[in-house]
Amino acid sequence: MYKVFLAGGIASGKSTAARVLEGLGARRIDLDQLSRSALSPGSACSAAVTSAFGEDLADPLTGEIDRALLARRAFATPVDGARLEAIELPFISAALAQALGEEGRRGGAAVCVVEVPLLDRVEAMLPLADEVLCVIAPLGVRRERARGRGMDPLDFDRRVALQPSDEYLRSHADVVFDNADGEKDLAAQVRSWWDARERAGWRHRPARIGSEMGDQR
Repeated sequence: MYKVFLAGGIASGKSTAARVLEGLGARRIDLDQLSRSALSPGSACSAAVTSAFGEDLADPLTGEIDRALLARRAFATPVDGARLEAIELPFISAALAQALGEEGRRGGAAVCVVEVPLLDRVEAMLPLADEVLCVIAPLGVRRERARGRGMDPLDFDRRVALQPSDEYLRSHADVVFDNADGEKDLAAQVRSWWDARERAGWRHRPARIGSEMGDQR
């Protein structure tokens, strides 16, 4: 199975690209969902997190982690943020490796796309991917898209500040999809990428790092 990591900042169109790939026949794994599952009640990850950041994070009846309280504590300082990541990432990486293995054994699809919310947090997992794809769009365009979905512009700016830059994404991507012109154009770029890889029999053919699909049409 050809394994693809798909990344992009908030309101960049990453989820749209993932849906297009899924519609073309790819399996889809949401890494954010895996991270939530890692913190399920009674898990080893949950126990490690509460040990580090406070037993009161877990509901005494259900064991559910108060994620908002955890975020306030863990991201109060860069040191604490790094400490949380050091705890969680091994569990998330193991869960991803297991999920990819299960998809491979399940069969029936040539491609599995892993939707990655923060590529800089999972650099250690990149060897699991055959190819890294990123979606970018101008910051102003993304801000307007987020505002159109009801997000406060100040909240958008705060979130963007915590995410890897477009320059970072370009430097770690095999292929970049440019989503400046909207969903129809993005979908065409994704389908063009899919068709090229399908013709190649899904053999790993890394493109020039940072290459733009928009420049290849």
